[in-house]
Amino acid sequence: MAIKQPKKLEKIGLIGRKNLEGKKKYIQKLIKYLEKNGKTVAFDSRIATSIDKRKGHMSKNRMMREMDMIITLGGDGTLLKTIRETSKDNKPHILGVHLGTLGFLTELHKPERIFETLEKIFKGNYYIDHRTLLRVTVYRDNKKFKTFVALNDAVINQGNFARLIHLSVAIDQRKMIRFGADGVIVATPTGSTGHSLSAGGPIIHPQLPALIMTPICPTALSNRPIVIPNNRQLNIKLETERRYADNDIGLTMDGQVILPLKYGDEIKIRKSSRIIHLIRISNKRYYKVLRDKMGWGQ
Repeated sequence: MAIKQPKKLEKIGLIGRKNLEGKKKYIQKLIKYLEKNGKTVAFDSRIATSIDKRKGHMSKNRMMREMDMIITLGGDGTLLKTIRETSKDNKPHILGVHLGTLGFLTELHKPERIFETLEKIFKGNYYIDHRTLLRVTVYRDNKKFKTFVALNDAVINQGNFARLIHLSVAIDQRKMIRFGADGVIVATPTGSTGHSLSAGGPIIHPQLPALIMTPICPTALSNRPIVIPNNRQLNIKLETERRYADNDIGLTMDGQVILPLKYGDEIKIRKSSRIIHLIRISNKRYYKVLRDKMGWGQ
């Protein structure tokens, strides 16, 4: 359950989606409201463009390091991009305002209610929904090559060719399975309602300490999704060689960051030490979102 946790919120950062056309007056009104309430306001380049300010914007990374609270204006994609900039030293509270197409993660689905929502937040009438992240590290030639964080999932799959990928998986260095499939998804409970669910994985409540590994179209029907404790580490080794110039096998984080993989690459996935703090006005929202977004009972 989310925990009610008031915090002094003085420095507010605004982060916007790519296209904010038609939102100029809304954003200007929001900035004016925040400043009237004595808040220091920072905004990214997209917000700056939408309100015709060429200077004075701040990077998402810096905002995540310095702000007490972040307001994202967009959909889940905007929120995911923001979260991947999370800092080790600062954990701002994040409020997602839904201006996009998907809204599993964003809290406020009626943007016009932003002012009454902020009034509640500034009075301490809100809850914090703690969400865990994945730490995804790629080893190449037995050396650490790249490290990423992801809120939803890490996916290994093919590019232009629908050919099998052969993967071997170990948990805490203990051999688990070697299998052929179109790919594999490793998801957090937050990401269990995304790509993993489409591939046949289970829905896991976001407060459960778990990781989900879901094969994508495996050759053996006995290869089923598995849920493991999130204090374990998954080691996935790519055992398929690239056959053609445009036949990339890739690693994708949250459907947004893509890294081409090579034969022999090892991907180590575990729970990150970083935690995301999402603002919720109600601690009963999760099941309502499932009903509304998935059409349960219809």
